[in-house]
Amino acid sequence: MSRRGILGGMLGGGALVALGAGPAVGAPVEARTVAARQRFFGPEVVDPVTGEVRPDRVVLSWVGCATYAVAFAGTVLLLDAWVPRLSSAGYVPTTAQELADLAPAAILIGHGHFDHAGDAGRIAQAAGAVVHGTAEHCATIRAQVPDPGFATVPLGDAGTAPGTVHEFTVGAIAVTAVRHLHSGPTAPDPANGSAPFFPVPDLCAIAQHPPTLDDLRVGLPRLRDEEGGCLLYQLRVPGFSLVWHDSAGPLTEKAPQVFDALAGLPPTEVQIGAIQGFNQLTNGLRDPRTYIEAVRPRLFVPAHHDNWLPGFTAPAATYDAPLRAELDRIPAEYRPELRSLLDPADYLAPGRLTFPL
Repeated sequence: MSRRGILGGMLGGGALVALGAGPAVGAPVEARTVAARQRFFGPEVVDPVTGEVRPDRVVLSWVGCATYAVAFAGTVLLLDAWVPRLSSAGYVPTTAQELADLAPAAILIGHGHFDHAGDAGRIAQAAGAVVHGTAEHCATIRAQVPDPGFATVPLGDAGTAPGTVHEFTVGAIAVTAVRHLHSGPTAPDPANGSAPFFPVPDLCAIAQHPPTLDDLRVGLPRLRDEEGGCLLYQLRVPGFSLVWHDSAGPLTEKAPQVFDALAGLPPTEVQIGAIQGFNQLTNGLRDPRTYIEAVRPRLFVPAHHDNWLPGFTAPAATYDAPLRAELDRIPAEYRPELRSLLDPADYLAPGRLTFPL
């Protein structure tokens, strides 16, 4: 059964609630944008009058699941666009409105499932952000709101071959998008697989942070949203590069040519990659490891490994030991430093991922 089917059976149906208007493109930065940027990126990175972010810093602030707010060499953008709250409100201490208040220039979508793009339309509408994703991502996100007043940039479509590369820019940032695969189960791999991993769900967050009616009305319709293809992104400025992907698919069996595309990227300082996936039930964390082996970052940061849907997922701490064991399988000369992020303490914690340029 698909994830949407499981969650649909758990939660039922509902109706979409629109987000109020936010800062328009080209408008003066409002006080709430200054406040949001200082909260997400740190007051030392944000000008208290203009709201501009420092051009000599890269700051990433984790918003739960695989969503990140990013101040990248003077440009603000979002990687995915969803605040987890479908089954627990307030576990991640922010809102979709606060992400819109950041006034991001762009939203980069990894894939179209609700837990990655569920808030993208409302944020883009409020902030005037440009949405980048496949044609299906763009169409689904535009359909999330009435009269969408934001631009979309399609990067291929659901039929684009894995390994296909798209190049574009966001401000001064050079971006490469690589088509890859969503996580999925495969038969146990006797040559390169790992022991199955079954994390134990934690229901405490539901009891401590029950969802609100508005959370359910906003989130439940998004359970029907399709994947629409998967994109991995590399963002580059002189002296720094970041790879981010919100899923890790079974490339070994289904699309080994993607490894060549990843290995052909310019050198990567930091890789933020999803480690939770459907193949962990038969091959452990093999697939995330193979992405790391292809990209060869200096620093690896896990994502999509937290208790973003209590009862269906588990806290990030449960992934720490198997992830470290998986990294130990990489030869020492290519093994990245690991910087674990643990929920809920590392949500909106810019000091964990701040890099000078």
